[in-house]
Amino acid sequence: MDAMHLEGEPISWNDGFLLGYIPMDHVHREFVDCVTALQCAPEDGLVPAMDALVKHCEAHFAEENRWMLETEFPARECHVNEHAAVLQSVHEVRQLLVAGNVTVCRRLGDELANWFPGHADYLDSALAHWMCKRTLGGKPVILRRNLKSAVTPLD
Repeated sequence: MDAMHLEGEPISWNDGFLLGYIPMDHVHREFVDCVTALQCAPEDGLVPAMDALVKHCEAHFAEENRWMLETEFPARECHVNEHAAVLQSVHEVRQLLVAGNVTVCRRLGDELANWFPGHADYLDSALAHWMCKRTLGGKPVILRRNLKSAVTPLD
């Protein structure tokens, strides 16, 4: 994937995260926005930001899990299990935050920012490809802007 996250910086959406299945791209943009809000929230704004992230993750993962089940996506078990593990962590951290542990909440934001690009690149990209093929009859088309190429032109 062309998108990456710099350690210690809030994650921000860019076209490198696009996978070509529009419903998934929309929910992923919302996810990035929720994680950014958590990473940037002042201490007194952490609980509302965390609550928004919990609500988003529950809906996001349920929707992707439903897509995988309804379309008989072959690699769904690993993907569903990863969603369950992340959601469990999100719920546990929310409880710790309410008990006053701000540090673990801040760490969760950074960990999610580091986790998402790889998850999207490996697991979600396969699902996006599958969904495009099943619903549209072809491969996803992705138009990316303002990305720096890893390949330099020859002189």
